[in-house]
Amino acid sequence: MRTHSNSNGLFQKIGADLPAAVVVFLVALPLCLGVAVASEAPPFAGIIAGIIGGIVIGSISGSHVSVSGPAAGLTVIVAAAIIGAPSYEAFLLSVFIAGILQIILGAFKAGVLGQYIPNSVIKGMLAAIGLLLILKQIPHILGDDRVPEGDEEFIQTDGENTITEIIVAFQNHTPFVLGLGIVSLAILILWDSKALKRFTLFKFIPGSLVVVAIGIIV
Repeated sequence: MRTHSNSNGLFQKIGADLPAAVVVFLVALPLCLGVAVASEAPPFAGIIAGIIGGIVIGSISGSHVSVSGPAAGLTVIVAAAIIGAPSYEAFLLSVFIAGILQIILGAFKAGVLGQYIPNSVIKGMLAAIGLLLILKQIPHILGDDRVPEGDEEFIQTDGENTITEIIVAFQNHTPFVLGLGIVSLAILILWDSKALKRFTLFKFIPGSLVVVAIGIIV
């Protein structure tokens, strides 16, 4: 009886995790490649790093919530490390040693040191990242792609800054792209509404996956 209960719990977890895994895969794969190229590393290195971060770390970590995927914020650090290292192989060795040190710190339960960091600092950092992402994506949802998508500086290559670029984007918006963006946002909001969550289809298939599919088709 206990085995039957455990198997049901396992299938419930798989049913909840599988759609999320598909969405994460669609987001993480191009991001892994992009971060690797931006860091002046071979693209295949980004795929390997994504696999290790997603499968190996996810399997051995005892944390219920963890982030082990590609982070665009590390691009500058990795690029500087590759340039400063005697060779690319030396950089890989330093990453390997850093991983060993992290495992050792984990074995000694050193993660408790994170509790000494005030929550306001963590929330402020995450809120700032989210705000920057939103501001940088507004021109793209308006259909104004004159500035390269990888431009992450406040003062951009076209002479505008993050704020003034939004104003310029409104003046040069593309109605079709703007309409597609509004429809995508509407799907995301309605997909998670209580009225639609009563149906199995809307529980199993995440709205973000539907939006990605529509964007690819269009």
